[in-house]
Amino acid sequence: MTMTTGRTNPAPRSAVIVNPSKIDDLGELRHSVDGTLTGAGWPAPQWFETSVDDPGFGQTRSAVESGAEVVFVCGGDGTVMSAVSALAGTEVSMAVLPAGTGNLLAANLGLSTDLATRLAVALEGGLRRLDVGTLDGRHFAVMAGMGFDAHMLDATSDTAKKHIGWPAYILGAVKHLKDRPMRVTIRIDGGRPMRRRARSVLIANVGRLQGGVKLLSDAQPDDGVLDIAVLTPNTLRTWVALGWGLIRRSAQVPALEVFRGSRIDVLSNRAQPRQLDGDLIESSDRLTVEIMPQALWLCVPEPAGHPDLSVDADAATDREADLLGPAHLSR
Repeated sequence: MTMTTGRTNPAPRSAVIVNPSKIDDLGELRHSVDGTLTGAGWPAPQWFETSVDDPGFGQTRSAVESGAEVVFVCGGDGTVMSAVSALAGTEVSMAVLPAGTGNLLAANLGLSTDLATRLAVALEGGLRRLDVGTLDGRHFAVMAGMGFDAHMLDATSDTAKKHIGWPAYILGAVKHLKDRPMRVTIRIDGGRPMRRRARSVLIANVGRLQGGVKLLSDAQPDDGVLDIAVLTPNTLRTWVALGWGLIRRSAQVPALEVFRGSRIDVLSNRAQPRQLDGDLIESSDRLTVEIMPQALWLCVPEPAGHPDLSVDADAATDREADLLGPAHLSR
């Protein structure tokens, strides 16, 4: 069901949405991006900085309204999610530049975290349509969750993430392993309600978690459906069995049920922390998610026919280095 194409305008107008708190040297970043794009014959990009009050939605909307055809998003998962909300349903394509500690969308699709490679991919012009999930008027490209996963994110400090990376999430998870489960009622596509004592319900467009753990092996970002993981461990032993099963990629993982659908309604017996694409949102006793099929254009390596795009990313860098010369892509 993958929909891929190439950009028709060889020198599109572009914009960069950047979270300055995630960048050590913003001046150097601007020098590298501007030099590489103008060296390839593109107009110089507009730059928009995110803020605490607006983590990227308003800036991305402004970029679109000013005529940008490609929006580079440089920040963590929250910045990417905000940009997705502004770009979903438009013809403007998104290119993700490496920053932050999570970068779940890039990790799930095998997109390189190297700046030169990501710029080379955008210059080459490969595009892929992705599905987008919606929740309470917001959009996400990776997953929404309720329960344990959001507790884990809340217990993981930015300082720990900055110093040790994704393993910081393990420390956050340990703090909540013994929390009591929630009683949830789950309805998929208006079907019969299912009742579970769950620790977490995850509704995903892709299947990989922090640290590269594959939770949903069949999830694809452009298949028109969302994958649902219901985690039901009730002891430390079953937590260990669940984790070991995921690491081994077992066909049957203990305390894990998997479903699929285009609309998912989850109702809990009490308010729960919730997250979108690795960012906490307000707590609620409900999680209602729908799919927007083929709603987002993403810049990907050519030929973009493999679900793990790292297969093509290095070749894109080599091709652009031959075209521009290595000096531009190493800035």
